[in-house]
Amino acid sequence: MSPLKLAIIGGGPSSFYVASRLLSLFPKDEPLFSQLRIHIYDKLWAPHGLVRYGVAPDHPEVKNCTHKFDQAAGDPRIRFFGNVQVGPQTPPAISHALPISLSSLKPHYTHLLLSTGCTIPTLHPLLLPSDRVIPALSLVHWYTQHPSRPSPPPLHKTEHVSIIGQGNVALDVARMLLTPPDILEKYDVPAPVLDVLYRSAVRRVSIIGRRGPLQAAFTTKELRELTTLPGASMIPLAHDVITPASGTKLTRQQSRILQILQQASPTATPTHVPNPPMSTKKSWSLDFFRSPTGFTADGQHLTLAHTALDENSRAVPTGVSSLLRTDLVVTALGHHTDPLLAYYDPTLGHLRTDRGRVLDTTSHALRRVYASGWAATGARGVLAATMIDAYAVADAILGDHFGFGPGGGDKAVPVQGEAYSDDALVSEDVDLESVPRTVEQGIKEKRVVQYDQWKKIDAEEIRRGVERGKERERMGWEEVHEFLR
Repeated sequence: MSPLKLAIIGGGPSSFYVASRLLSLFPKDEPLFSQLRIHIYDKLWAPHGLVRYGVAPDHPEVKNCTHKFDQAAGDPRIRFFGNVQVGPQTPPAISHALPISLSSLKPHYTHLLLSTGCTIPTLHPLLLPSDRVIPALSLVHWYTQHPSRPSPPPLHKTEHVSIIGQGNVALDVARMLLTPPDILEKYDVPAPVLDVLYRSAVRRVSIIGRRGPLQAAFTTKELRELTTLPGASMIPLAHDVITPASGTKLTRQQSRILQILQQASPTATPTHVPNPPMSTKKSWSLDFFRSPTGFTADGQHLTLAHTALDENSRAVPTGVSSLLRTDLVVTALGHHTDPLLAYYDPTLGHLRTDRGRVLDTTSHALRRVYASGWAATGARGVLAATMIDAYAVADAILGDHFGFGPGGGDKAVPVQGEAYSDDALVSEDVDLESVPRTVEQGIKEKRVVQYDQWKKIDAEEIRRGVERGKERERMGWEEVHEFLR
């Protein structure tokens, strides 16, 4: 049986879940054990993608999945190459990443997996980035010290922040802006970020959405955390906003969300209100049925169109509008895959795929080229969903290559039967241990970070954190490069 040597572009959770699945299906007592190699390339010098650079610092339990990734990386058949930009430099740009072409991988691999995630924020057409409008992703990258090094927000002169969007990222950003910095100190929040938060003048956060509480994308957990935040109270909602129409069938999550909102609003008894309205210096609001249409001429106010739901639960304007004075706008409207990537479908916002296989413009599957995670599905779902998707992609890879799936199942077939695209991104016969020459040179120069080196960096960050009484103190690339040298 011919060997399977897989190159994975992207080092986030989906990549490691695919790798872990493949490795587990070929243990040491399996005859095909030695026929498998997996190489993971990431433009970030540290592995784990959104787990390191997207999870809110005060949610450390979400990062427990890295133990599984460490276990996979300990297998001798897998290698990680961090700080390597495969293909064109794409946003957010990493200036120190080692550039190599996608074609340079072809002679070395029999299979290719694209797992680059969704790295581009979806922008509001009437609120484009400026000194007063910041994509939420930039703010998240700032407080997680992403290697793209976005500028810190001007919080020292910002009293009112308006967040456009009502998903979990919007609530994460609101919580980071409203949580007392002395509480955040124990978490994985870099010292320069804490310095900015201590000087913050933010007193009010408005979280704006064009639909109602039953359509909001945040989870019950995120909402409850915000309502119980020390030192910040929720602005009460009108009774009709949080009272469903007679006969409305609610899901379990919708019922819980309404219950939390009702407890924090005027109909609640004081004993049920975590932070009574106007009892704190900081406050926040959920502004439902509002859609921003731009700034006023003086640039001091957002114009908000009032909306209602049509019969299909779509937000439509009512003809009424209002003004909201604000100092800073954060747009949290989701993310999409980089449109510069080959096989990107602009109508989907991610790569064209079918059951894990990447498709060309004629819907033919590329031979032995796959995609997983948000690059394949779009920016949706939690880690558990990412893991399930990754396992399915790993099974498709095995089915196509070895002719059987886990347990000896039938071979998986491409979307167009045996008709494949003419695009060839991988090879038939490769050296199992080889890597591109540019990568070899980068390893010698300590410019490419391998997993055993990452574990030493990880230990050093934790050691520095212990000295400060916190989870860890993160290192920047300059420190990392010198540390490795």
